[in-house]
Amino acid sequence: MSRPYYIAGNWKMHKTRSEAAELAKALTAQLKDGKHRYLIAPGFTLIETVAPIIAGSNIRLGAQNCAPEEQGAHTGEVSVLQLKDLGVRTIILGHSERRHVYKEDDALINKKVTLALRHGFEVILCIGELLEEREAGRAEAVCETQTVKGLEGVAAADLDRVVLAYEPVWAIGTGKTATPEDADGIHAYVRKVVAGLYGDAAAGDMIIQYGGSVKPDNAAQLMSKENVDGALVGGAALKADTFVPIAKFG
Repeated sequence: MSRPYYIAGNWKMHKTRSEAAELAKALTAQLKDGKHRYLIAPGFTLIETVAPIIAGSNIRLGAQNCAPEEQGAHTGEVSVLQLKDLGVRTIILGHSERRHVYKEDDALINKKVTLALRHGFEVILCIGELLEEREAGRAEAVCETQTVKGLEGVAAADLDRVVLAYEPVWAIGTGKTATPEDADGIHAYVRKVVAGLYGDAAAGDMIIQYGGSVKPDNAAQLMSKENVDGALVGGAALKADTFVPIAKFG
């Protein structure tokens, strides 16, 4: 398979600056001989602390969100210009917590995606269904809608800076994990959706991560599937002891 494996750690709303520095130092040391692509996305207040620690390493600096506007009177928001100034290279958008807890819809997420791409960022666009949607047989339809609407207006030339992350919402932080077969099935379906939008070659190159209770003991099995190209890791990304074995699987 020509697609590189891409392992990303989403720290969510965890860590103080000293804790973040300690983890970043451990990851930089322990992943320096890793053969996959890596990213960590600390909270906004931690980015300036983490940036110099991972600078020059094989770990990309990510952010967990951005505002849909470039700048202006948007109290409490963080702009792409501010993130670029800190050395952030990748922005995670459309995470299920943003969609379902903070009520971000596809149109808002798409506005962020196109803004981030316009400013040269890589984007990790998250998609995934709720448990009731899966039980109603709508998992594929939900993921298709989120993919199509999320990529609206994204030029084919920019697609190499888009990564998709499939996160079944019912598997995030619950200890439940989609089976490797479940994950691969949705990934394969989404790859067909991308093919319909941009052609087979672009779909073949698209990195699709899996997110949802990824742990050291299930990472290799998930990654063994044809259409699973990496992981977006939550809880297990908060300790080197659990993130490194996932990041260095295989």
